[in-house]
Amino acid sequence: MSSLLFSPYELKNITLKNRLVMAPMCMYMADNKKGFVTDWHVTHYGSRAIGQVGLIIIEATAVTPQGRISDQDLGIWDDAHIEGLKRLVDHVHELGGKIGIQLAHAGRKAMVKGPIFAPSPIPFNETMQTPEEMTEEQIFETVEAFKKGAERAKQAGFDVIEIHAAHGYLLNEFLSPLTNHRDDAFGGTPERRYEILKHVINNIKTVWEGPLFVRISANEYAKEGNSLDVFVEYGKKMKAQGIDLIDCSSGAVVPAAIDAYPGYQVRYAETIRHQATIPTGAVGLITTGNQAEEILRNERADLIFIARPFLRDPYLPRTFAKELNTSIEVPKSYERGW
Repeated sequence: MSSLLFSPYELKNITLKNRLVMAPMCMYMADNKKGFVTDWHVTHYGSRAIGQVGLIIIEATAVTPQGRISDQDLGIWDDAHIEGLKRLVDHVHELGGKIGIQLAHAGRKAMVKGPIFAPSPIPFNETMQTPEEMTEEQIFETVEAFKKGAERAKQAGFDVIEIHAAHGYLLNEFLSPLTNHRDDAFGGTPERRYEILKHVINNIKTVWEGPLFVRISANEYAKEGNSLDVFVEYGKKMKAQGIDLIDCSSGAVVPAAIDAYPGYQVRYAETIRHQATIPTGAVGLITTGNQAEEILRNERADLIFIARPFLRDPYLPRTFAKELNTSIEVPKSYERGW
């Protein structure tokens, strides 16, 4: 039986060579605290393209300076960032890979100088800065910043855009009743808490025609947080707006102890996939080829997102392919050792 993991996957106007995705991971290596790509990024992501992953999604890339998690994060808030990002994209394309970018705003979890912003003035924990509550004007300015980020991503040549609405960052903060205590057009009910994400999606789609993903935290690990049922309904809304895939992660909205075990987040991808009838990505302690194959064979998700194992093994697709007795493409220069 041929491997489903290493079969092509059609995604709007592109074809992925396989269904393995290198998930976005912050690298904290941007140049001069101004958000620019460095040689380090080119080497890091290029080596994973050589390793034959189907899609690379680069780290959370800030749409505003105050939207950075740290001042070592990549940025896309200025046209000056396009040149470095294009260099990175062109390099991955030359190596035969596909590459996406995660557009992000850190919200109350930003650790940069100056004021930080969130839906409500609630700090993440006792040691972190208290954010300023965003005005409606600031909300719409942020929506515009996501749109401008998408325009720059298009100019840089990215194949995929992922909107970061997970892990307790700004858009996730708006979605969650734990962090959004507003009683206006952007809070108070699940529908109004979704409003900013709705605007971000709609505005990005005016300038971006390619595949568009959203990453969510489908479990907030807190009693008063959103339930999976809420995210099923949000998934239906995203499908209606033309989102191509939901990347189903969890946690980091509030401090919480998480019982992490192999595949512990897969059920979120499976539930949303079937109940919202939208493609999903599974992520979280997926560490073997057989485990990834099982998820796909049983229609629990459409793509397999893997993060930390790619830090340990740039050639993880080769490792998984050998486990599954599957032959995959070999870079010519590596044939003697593949």
